[in-house]
Amino acid sequence: EENSTQIDMFLLLGFPALTDLKVLLFIVLLLIYILTVVENVVIISLIKTNHELYKPMYFFLGHLSFIEVWYTSVTIPKLLANFIAEDRSISFAGCMTQLFFFSSFICTECVLLSAMAYDRYVAICQPLRYLVIMTYQMCTYLIAVSWFSGFAVSLIKISFISQLEFCGPQVINHFFCDISPVLNLACTDISVAEMVDFVLALFVLLVPLFITIVSYLLIIMTIMHIPTTQSKKKAFSTCASHLTVVTIFFSATLFMY
Repeated sequence: EENSTQIDMFLLLGFPALTDLKVLLFIVLLLIYILTVVENVVIISLIKTNHELYKPMYFFLGHLSFIEVWYTSVTIPKLLANFIAEDRSISFAGCMTQLFFFSSFICTECVLLSAMAYDRYVAICQPLRYLVIMTYQMCTYLIAVSWFSGFAVSLIKISFISQLEFCGPQVINHFFCDISPVLNLACTDISVAEMVDFVLALFVLLVPLFITIVSYLLIIMTIMHIPTTQSKKKAFSTCASHLTVVTIFFSATLFMY
C-alpha cells in the first residue's frame, strides 16, 4: 500500500555524516550566505547609483549579482533551517518550486555569461563600433533572452518531472531538491523526463559555452596582434574577471550535471 500511494512530501538527507559538526556548519554557511547577499547587493547598489557605471559591462554585472542573490536564497535558507530543526521535510509543491527556481537561475546565468562574453568580444575586437552595437536596446534584448531562456527551459523540465509519480522511499539524498536526486525517487518510467532534461541541459549549457569559447578565441587572437605588451595587458584585464567566473561556473556545472 505504501508503494502505491503518491507521497506529498520529501525528506532532505542533508549531511548525515557531519551531524556532530552541524553547529559549526550552520555558522559557516550562515556567514557565507550573508556575505554573498551583502556583496551582491552592494554591487547592485553601486551600479544603480553611480552614473559612471552606466555601461553595458556593469549592466550585465548587476543582473549577474541579482541572479546570485536569488539562487543562493533558493537553497541555503532551507539548508540552514534543517540544521537547527529536527523536521527536514519539504512538501512536494515546495520541492518542485525550489527545483524550478534553482534551475531557472542557473540556466539564466549560463546564457547571461555568454552574453557578457559577447560584450567583451565587441569591446576588444570591434572597439570603434562598441557604442553602436552595444546600445541600451541591445543590452536589454540580451538580458531578456537570458531570463526568458532560463525560465522557459526550467518550466519545461519541471512540467515533465511534476507529472511523475513518487511513492517512496521519500528521502532525497541531497541538501536541496535537485533534478537527479528527485528523479531517482520516481516509481514510474522516467526515460522521457530524463531525455527532456538531457536535451535541454545540452541546449542551455553547451550553446552558451560554445558562444563564450568562440568569443574568447577571437579576443585572444585580437590581443595577440596588439603591438605593445602594456596594451595587451590592458586589453586582457578588461575580461580577466569575467573569464575567471566563466571558467569556474562552467567547470562546476559540467562536473555536476
